[in-house]
Amino acid sequence: MSTSAPPGNRFERRRAETRQALVRAARRILAETGDTSASIQAIAEQADVGFGSFYNHFESKPALFEAAVVDALEEFGRAFDERLTGIDDPAELVAAGFRLSARMADSHPELMQVLRRRGLGHVHSENGLTRRALRDVQVGMASGRFTAVDPTVALCALGGSLLSLVELRFARPEVDGDEAAANLAEMALRMLGVPPDDAHEVARRPLPDIG
Repeated sequence: MSTSAPPGNRFERRRAETRQALVRAARRILAETGDTSASIQAIAEQADVGFGSFYNHFESKPALFEAAVVDALEEFGRAFDERLTGIDDPAELVAAGFRLSARMADSHPELMQVLRRRGLGHVHSENGLTRRALRDVQVGMASGRFTAVDPTVALCALGGSLLSLVELRFARPEVDGDEAAANLAEMALRMLGVPPDDAHEVARRPLPDIG
């Protein structure tokens, strides 16, 4: 009995692989230069796919680069889901978000360069870490761990601070990233209403390995 996949499944798999190759190529371009003026031919060559394949998956270059950003942000969010499972304290989750982001500038530089260049436009999107951060902020407010304010406004402050931290990690690599992230996390927790001594301790709890 044959164990090969049905033709339709093989076609869909190849189609998905081609799309992902284009997305990966766009991510590399965003990470390396941020220049989205590259021709479709150049993008296809970097993806190692045929020029005609592009329009089978994307209607335009902006659509491809948007998909690349969403792909990176989803990977970013999944990284936190995988590493922070089991932590129930919303303050610890917020602090860990800052600290792991600083470390990922070294461990996942392409991903974090995309976040650095394009993250601000997605601070209030449904992608990546945003919906997870909003969830944690809302849980913290509902439980009394955080001061009750507009969660969307709190997300502005947290997202902007995190993106500034990522910029610092690339623009000033000589700065101690772990210390900067812990200090910023402590300030963010205090802003959310966590008492100073508690914020200081939470922002320095052991972190899981980011691999």
